[in-house]
Amino acid sequence: MSATFLGMPGNFPENSAKAVQNSQLRYNLRKATHTIRGKRAGVVGELPDWLELRAAGKAIKDHTLRNLDRYLVRLEETVTAAGGTVHWARDAAEANGIVAGLVKATGETEVVKVKSMATQEIELNQALAEQGITAYETDLAELIVQLGDDFPSHILVPAIHRNRSEIREIFLDKMPKVPENLTDDPPALAEAARLHLRERFLKSKVAISGANFMIAETGTLVVLESEGNGRMCLTLPETLISVVGIEKLLPSWRDLEVFLQLLPRSSTGERMNPYTSMWTGAVEGQDFHLVLLDNGRTDVLADDVGRQALRCIRCSACLNVCPVYERTGGHAYGSVYPGPIGAILTPQLRGMSSDLDASLPFASSLCGACYDVCPVAIDIPEVLVDLRAKAPHGAAERAGMKVAGWILNDHERLAKAQRAATRLRKLVPKRLPGPLSGWTDTRDLPEIPEESFRDWWERNERA
Repeated sequence: MSATFLGMPGNFPENSAKAVQNSQLRYNLRKATHTIRGKRAGVVGELPDWLELRAAGKAIKDHTLRNLDRYLVRLEETVTAAGGTVHWARDAAEANGIVAGLVKATGETEVVKVKSMATQEIELNQALAEQGITAYETDLAELIVQLGDDFPSHILVPAIHRNRSEIREIFLDKMPKVPENLTDDPPALAEAARLHLRERFLKSKVAISGANFMIAETGTLVVLESEGNGRMCLTLPETLISVVGIEKLLPSWRDLEVFLQLLPRSSTGERMNPYTSMWTGAVEGQDFHLVLLDNGRTDVLADDVGRQALRCIRCSACLNVCPVYERTGGHAYGSVYPGPIGAILTPQLRGMSSDLDASLPFASSLCGACYDVCPVAIDIPEVLVDLRAKAPHGAAERAGMKVAGWILNDHERLAKAQRAATRLRKLVPKRLPGPLSGWTDTRDLPEIPEESFRDWWERNERA
């Protein structure tokens, strides 16, 4: 897979303007997101204590984040006691260097991977390729993205922007030993992928994974997946390297019970995850390494408002209800974390120095649907508004806001401005000039009434 999200040109308005012109993309997204959100609503509605579970998940995550230093030290102790080796990575470069060094030490030049948002975030595949190591994705959707030289566009379903006809063409073009008469029937496509991946599983000596959760109490890592590829990667290779963000920590086994109910229902709309794999340290003689990734997370933790983004359990429920994501897809966000959660997490992890990152907090209608479905009650709209205030603004915009504040802070000035607007209403163009055109390029300018409400009220009160 080539290219990288980091440094992607443009900004969200430019990227989304192109995306909404793709009718096939919009159809694929609408069909997939509506299906998943419908399944989620059904299984969530079955639980009379869903709101209590949601509150419990939020409380557990908040407690863990407040005591993250203590629980991380405890995790290192328990993983080490179980025969594993813990590595600490401050940023992407350090994490990639650690993983590349571990793979080189085995003498292998190929690795298989379980779907991992953290390794995509640090662009591990590209870093390994630069060291002569080839990484093969084994999750079906990730495999489609990799073979298609594409980018993931969804947290749960990375190839959500592709339909089955497009997937068939990718398999025929890029997958070796695929029968020429391959159809776009889902079972046929799955069988082709299964045969392709089985060969990888059986000959690979090194695997790289992420983790949905880490248990500080026992040093156990947990991966939830739906295809069985995770089980194959975690058990067959002689060396297992797990790259996990430090926020994925839970204090105890008892806490895990809450999230094993929240995550499947919120992500795939299932009551229970098909494959839940857990391992503690070096299992059955396997050499196990855990790379704990910071990469900006401690900076997010220091933000009173933004730190709630670290509660995220990567369920993607917010993407499936977001009207903006449904129309633009994930590529417009220029990040491995698309949708509402990406709009608040990416600018905090990467900063807002680029046009793309500075535009992400504005990639929302602030409708609040994302907050309503979040299983750990992240108030995404609150963080979006906070980040919008912190984003860089042009000189014209800052000047405009100062003028608006000066007028709105005094009722007499406001009344005079309203009267002046009504008198000059016919002179106001449909499209505003200069820096103000950014407003009218994407929305209609409201009609200015012939009389302000203030004047109407005074006239009627006098009558």
